[in-house]
Amino acid sequence: MILVRTKLAPSVRHGIGLFADQFIPKGTATWQYDAIFDTSYSNEEIAKMSPPAREQFLKYAYFDDTLGKYVLCFDDQRFINHCADNPNIKCTPHRDIAARDIAPGEELVCDYSGFDPKWFERRAIDPATFR
Repeated sequence: MILVRTKLAPSVRHGIGLFADQFIPKGTATWQYDAIFDTSYSNEEIAKMSPPAREQFLKYAYFDDTLGKYVLCFDDQRFINHCADNPNIKCTPHRDIAARDIAPGEELVCDYSGFDPKWFERRAIDPATFR
């Protein structure tokens, strides 16, 4: 569940991005997994989805090794974009923290491998070429 005010807007990184709608001081928790809101599914449950639903689900979901399931954030957190070289968000499977002060209007970005170490491998994507 998102813990700070955000908005969606076009991103220079990739399609739509998640942007700060307030000043976010370094160390602030920006998102936290909440089992009531964020849904989780096993591989067996995902296999029962129609191919279009499965494709859409896997586009935004991440695998949580602790739960042993894929998690889909219920809110706009799923629009956070990847940045390996200078992320302003330190992400984990259960909580994201501002890595530095973030100004209003700044895009929130994280290194996807922080919340899912095999995110790129699962999608057969070379992280060096992914923006």
